[in-house]
Amino acid sequence: MCVTKKEKLLEVPVERKVHEDFSRIDKPFGLEQYIFNWIWLGSAHVFAAYYFYLDIAGIVPTSTLLFELLYGYIGGLGITVGCHRYWTHKTFKANKPLQILMMIMQTIANQYPIRKWSLDHRIHHKYTDTNSDPHNSKRGFWFSHMGWLFLPKHPDLQKKLKTFDMPDLENDPIVRFQSRWYWTLTAVIHFIIPIFIFRYFWGLTWIYCIAANYRRYVVSLHITWSVNSVAHLWGDKPYDKNITPVENPWVSFFAVGEGWHNYHHTFPWDYKSAELGWKINFSTMFIDFFAWLGWAYDLKTVSQKMLKERLHRTGNESHNLQQSEAICDNDTNDFDYSVPADVTQLMKDSINEPIWGWDDESIPEDLRNVTKTLRSKGIK
Repeated sequence: MCVTKKEKLLEVPVERKVHEDFSRIDKPFGLEQYIFNWIWLGSAHVFAAYYFYLDIAGIVPTSTLLFELLYGYIGGLGITVGCHRYWTHKTFKANKPLQILMMIMQTIANQYPIRKWSLDHRIHHKYTDTNSDPHNSKRGFWFSHMGWLFLPKHPDLQKKLKTFDMPDLENDPIVRFQSRWYWTLTAVIHFIIPIFIFRYFWGLTWIYCIAANYRRYVVSLHITWSVNSVAHLWGDKPYDKNITPVENPWVSFFAVGEGWHNYHHTFPWDYKSAELGWKINFSTMFIDFFAWLGWAYDLKTVSQKMLKERLHRTGNESHNLQQSEAICDNDTNDFDYSVPADVTQLMKDSINEPIWGWDDESIPEDLRNVTKTLRSKGIK
């Protein structure tokens, strides 16, 4: 069949016009991102190493680590619950107060604005381990862990970043507000508040306060980066043996529930990012708490029927199928399981047609019909 020139042009992705609220983040302070990262993250590591030395040498009190961990975990939840499960994957809905809270928590982490983080992560899911993946694990551990931030972007990735459409986030008032005021918010929430806390409660010199805050920041960065590196290399693949993401409980422990990565890439629209709700998964506890309050609602999760069929089809037999079958047999909720027995055959495989989340247009309708929605009513 002859393809006209017009049809060929229609096949070419159209470069998306980026709103000014977001465009300034593409080149922070007029620098290419990887050059800015060398300066920004390089100096952060120097300060962090300096404070580690001060701590080991007994020059500063070790007890500052308690606040570092607390503030770091709050910021971490802003990433895992806010950026990741809410804004990127659309696994649940949240009312405005919870959205604002998650935005503030995400700013504590200082891992670029929500829109940029979510764009990188949706592309990661859609093009996992290809040249279009920002942290392609096939380029080695150090590249997927942190090297991708310090090197120029691959041309294939640059094309995707310019054409990948995210109208939901680009029209989100909270996302736009954060991007517009990102560096001001970061200065206050990420720097000034914790530095003054170090100064007030521990009486550290200003340079020590700055170094302590950088240690907190650098540790949280490496925990996040381990999801891209460690959780793509070492662990089991009970849900889909054909993809690189793995189940790693150590990553889940430190990354507040984000290490159940084989499950997450198989079912990226599940609000738990894991099969077993609260198992080493503080992020799920956080969402469930706010769902109990009515601030979070429409929580999407995979039915046991779908899970069991996917395990039989693509798992590597490391999963305890008897446990899964028992759960399925005893599932007494009012969810309608009247679907074809081979429903997961209708589902696009994670490796052949990846899905970035619930709002991805490539999710088949049959798959939506066998996804459970919990707590469908909330406080708007």
